[in-house]
Amino acid sequence: MQVTINGQKETLQESAITVTQLLKIKNVDMPDMVSVELNGSILERANFETTPINDGDDIEFLYFMGGGVR
Repeated sequence: MQVTINGQKETLQESAITVTQLLKIKNVDMPDMVSVELNGSILERANFETTPINDGDDIEFLYFMGGGVR
């Protein structure tokens, strides 16, 4: 299956996976702290386990960080 992850084309050996499984396959650090955008829409974390990844999908892993200047 061909997908784009964070702007990079990738070939996944798996043909039927969910967002949760993709996070594991890609060894995403702190998956509880990652938001996922799938084809331009931010997914609800509660739907990660049931949302399938399909051939041609565009996926972004988004990490939000606090901080700044005081």
